[in-house]
Amino acid sequence: MSNRRQFLKQAGIMTAAAWASPAWAATPAFNYKLGLQLYSLNNDMKQDPKGVLKKVASFGYKEVETYGFNHGNNQFYWGMKPADFKSLLDDNGLTSSSGHYDIDKFLINNVSREERIRYVDDCINGALTLQQDYIVWPWLDPQLRNMEKFKLLAATLNEIGEQVKKAKLQLLYHNHNFEFIEMDGKYGYDVILQETDPALVKMELDLYWAIRSGQDPHKLFSRQPGRFVVWHIKDMDKKDPDLHTVVGDGSIDFKKILPEAKLSGLKHIFVEQGNNYVPDALSCVAKSAGYMKREILK
Repeated sequence: MSNRRQFLKQAGIMTAAAWASPAWAATPAFNYKLGLQLYSLNNDMKQDPKGVLKKVASFGYKEVETYGFNHGNNQFYWGMKPADFKSLLDDNGLTSSSGHYDIDKFLINNVSREERIRYVDDCINGALTLQQDYIVWPWLDPQLRNMEKFKLLAATLNEIGEQVKKAKLQLLYHNHNFEFIEMDGKYGYDVILQETDPALVKMELDLYWAIRSGQDPHKLFSRQPGRFVVWHIKDMDKKDPDLHTVVGDGSIDFKKILPEAKLSGLKHIFVEQGNNYVPDALSCVAKSAGYMKREILK
């Protein structure tokens, strides 16, 4: 474990350094809605979603990515039914083009394919009510992180992707670092890219986790141009690459990645920070918004 941790730490440092560009480098136009993955404010959203969304809008965010969607107990979005949550977004001038849903749990729980289909239908109905374009597979349980299970994952993604496509929505897969751990000379991410139908399954690339794992975004995009339609913009702490930080305060130079947007097929961006909140999550999200508006969205 210690060797693996050291490898990942070194990979994160080296790859982040590779994505550092000189101050004089030209920055191309980058015209996207400023989005926020609401998991950045996980604890705050649990306590006061109405107050939090009002603050998010005041920071300059224009759209949000939801997460979590309980099945069969009417919790849906932070205790609100889809129509009520959509009204709350409307009240704050916010849209939601994407959501992380709990479809990943159906690979570890002893449930039938029929129940999974019913749950995905619930997700589709919620997404349609929010006028989202994307339903995202957000996570992979540790017991599934082997080559055999990655193949099962790919087959399941194709099935769900077809169900989602019939509703005129798009399924995305969101990465972390474990997809880039080499097993028998291959990555789990290779299996996902190669064994899923690009029309049914596209990618939400978390730039932090990709770079943290030693990956070059340009090389990833070049493998399957146009398939990486959403980015998570999450920065890496300069002292400890295992930690996130406010966008603009870390070691990833996002300006160097901006020209890759066309190759990527980029449609939406979402700022995210999952830990290392100084002094608190709301302050970090506000500061990230300031940097994005000042330096990135031009």
